[in-house]
Amino acid sequence: MVSFSRRLLAASLSTIVVSVPLQSALADDRLPEIVITATRSPTAISDSGSAISVITADEIAKNVSNDISGVLRSVPGLDVNTSGGPGSVTSVRIRGAESKNTLVLIDGIRMNDPADTGGGFDFSGIVPVDIERIEVLRGPQSALYGSDAMGGVINIITKRGKGKPRVTVSAEGGSYGSKGLKASVSGSNGPVSYAFSVSGYDTDGYSRYGYRIKRITKDFPRKLERDPSKQLGLNGRLVFALNDTTELEIGGYSSLNVSDYDSGWGDFPDTPSRSRQGLLDGYVRLKNLMFNGRLTNQITISGNVTDRRYRAIDFYSYGYGAPEKSWAKDYYRGKRIAAEYQGDLKLDQFGTFTFGAKTEKEFMTTHHEDVLPYPSARKKTASYDQVTNSVYAIHQISPIKNLSLSLGGRIDAVEDGKQFNTWRATAAYDITATDTIVRASIGTGAKAPTLFQLNDPLYGNPDLRPEYSLGFDAGIDQYLFDRRVKLSATYFANRFRNLIDFTFDPDTCPTSSYYGCYLNVNRARTHGLELSGTFEIVPDLLSVKANYTYMRSINAETHQKLARRPEHEGRIAFTITPTRQLTIEPSIVFVGERFSSANEVGKLAPYARLDAHVEYKIDDIFTVYVRGENLTNAHYQEVLNYGTPGRSVYGGLRASW
Repeated sequence: MVSFSRRLLAASLSTIVVSVPLQSALADDRLPEIVITATRSPTAISDSGSAISVITADEIAKNVSNDISGVLRSVPGLDVNTSGGPGSVTSVRIRGAESKNTLVLIDGIRMNDPADTGGGFDFSGIVPVDIERIEVLRGPQSALYGSDAMGGVINIITKRGKGKPRVTVSAEGGSYGSKGLKASVSGSNGPVSYAFSVSGYDTDGYSRYGYRIKRITKDFPRKLERDPSKQLGLNGRLVFALNDTTELEIGGYSSLNVSDYDSGWGDFPDTPSRSRQGLLDGYVRLKNLMFNGRLTNQITISGNVTDRRYRAIDFYSYGYGAPEKSWAKDYYRGKRIAAEYQGDLKLDQFGTFTFGAKTEKEFMTTHHEDVLPYPSARKKTASYDQVTNSVYAIHQISPIKNLSLSLGGRIDAVEDGKQFNTWRATAAYDITATDTIVRASIGTGAKAPTLFQLNDPLYGNPDLRPEYSLGFDAGIDQYLFDRRVKLSATYFANRFRNLIDFTFDPDTCPTSSYYGCYLNVNRARTHGLELSGTFEIVPDLLSVKANYTYMRSINAETHQKLARRPEHEGRIAFTITPTRQLTIEPSIVFVGERFSSANEVGKLAPYARLDAHVEYKIDDIFTVYVRGENLTNAHYQEVLNYGTPGRSVYGGLRASW
C-alpha cells in the first residue's frame, strides 16, 4: 500500500503548475442547478442523465431537529427506518437495496463503517451541523464510487464560507424534555474562507421498546422506562487560495451519540442498555488548474474513525426466583485511511474526461468484557484489515446540441482478495421547444465482503465473492407555465445477485462451523415508479412539493417480499406565505403496508403522519419558529415492537447576523 500511495501522490503533485484563476472553476456552490455527485465533477442536473435529488439548506433547517432522517423522506425511492426514537439505529434504503448498499459521503469522503457486520452506515451518527445541501443519487453507482454504492449514494455537503462574516445561533425546546442548541460562523478574508459549526441535542425520549403499542403496554408488568439520548456534532472547513490557480482545503466532521436502548427480546425486553457512537473524519484536499484551465487536478488525503461501545444488559428468568442479570460490554472500532487523485480534462467539443486512482486501507478491531454474572477482563476478539486499490474513468460528451452522454468504468482490487469491475452509462436530451428533459441510465453495482464476513473465526468465510447488481432507469422532467411547475417521472429496475446472507446450516459452509457462516446465497429484484412534482400555484403565496414511490421488491429465491420495503409511500408538503415575514409549511408522510422481517414476518400497518413548520421573521436578525410532529397522534411502527413519537411540539429562536 505504501509504495502505491507514494506513486499516486508523486504523480499527482508533478502535474501541479501555475496557469489560470480558480475562482470561476472552484466556486461550484454559486450555481444552483449544478451537482457534483452525479459525475464526480460539476455538472448541470439537466445534463447528468441520472436520477438525482437535491435537499437544500432551507429544507434541512426547517425540518431537522436532531437527525436528518426527516428530510430524507422527501426524496422519492428512499425508505427510512428508525428503531425507536431519537438516537436509535436509523437505516436508509435506496430503491429496495439493503441499507448496507447505500454509500454515505460527507464532503465526498466515504463514511460507511468498516467495523459494521455488513459495512453499512447508521444515520443516527449524523448530528446536523451547517449543511449546505444533500445530494441523493439513486441507482447503482459503483462505477463512480466503488463498493457499497449498489443502491445509490447520499452525499452530505457542508457549508463553505464566503463573503462577510456571518454568525447564526439557534435554540429550541419541546416535547419529551428535548432541548437543542446550534451555532455556526462562516465567511472569508482575503485568500482564506472558513466555516465552523457546532450542534448539541438532549432529549429524555421514550422507551424504545413498546412505546404507544397497546398490545405491549397492556400486559407489561411495569411502566416502560425512558431511553434518553444526548448528541453533539462539530464541523469545520478552511480553504486557502495559495495563488490564482491552486487552493488547499482542510475539513473535518465529528459527532457523538450517547443513547439508551432496549434489547427488545426475551421475558424482559425493556432493558437499561446504553450505546455510545462516535465518528471522527478529516481530510486535506489540494486543487489546481493547468493548461489554461483545461485540466483540473485534485488530490485528497482522508481518514475517519468509527467508535461504537455498548453496555448490553439483559435479564433471564428460569421460572423461579428473581430474574438473573447479564451485563456485558462490547467495543467496535473501524478506521479508514485513503489517498486519491482525480483529474478533469476539458476536451472542448469532445466533452470532459474524468479519471482517477485511489488507495484505501480499512481496519476493524473488537473487544469484549463480561461484568455479570461472571466478570472477565476486557479482551480483543478481532483485528482485521485490508487494502483496496482502484482506478476509474468517466467520459462526458455532447455529440449533438442538447444531447448529453456519459460512459464510465471502474476497477476495484482488494489485495489478497477479489477484484470487481463495474460500468455505467447515461443519456439526457433537452427538448427545448417543450421544456422537456428525457433521461436514462444503466450500470452495475458491487459490494466487497466486509472484514467481519471474511474473517470472523466463528462465522467468517474467506471464499465470499463480491455482491453484484444491474440497474436501469428512464425518466422525464417536464416544465410548465414558465417553469412554475415541474413534473418528474422515473421508472427503475434492479437485479441483485451473489447477495451475502447468513446460513445456520453448518453443512453448507466451506469450513467446519458448528454455528453456521456467511454465504453468497441470495438473489433479489426490485422495480418501480418514482413520481415527483413542484407547483408554484400562487406566486409568493402558495406552493406545493410532492413525491410518490411505487416499488415491488422480491427475494428471487423465496419469491417473497423483502423486509421493510413498502409498495407505496410518499410525501406532500405545502408552503404558505401570507406575508413576507410568515411561512407556514404543513406536510403529510404516508407509508404503505410492509413486513418488519424477512420471509414476510411481522406485518406492519400503513400509516399517515401530519407534520408542520411555522416560522415568523421578526426582523433582519431574529426568527421564531414552531415545529409540530405527528400532529394527528397516529400510532405506527417502523420496526416491529419499537415505538414512535406521539403528538409533539417544539419551538425555537434563530438569530443570524
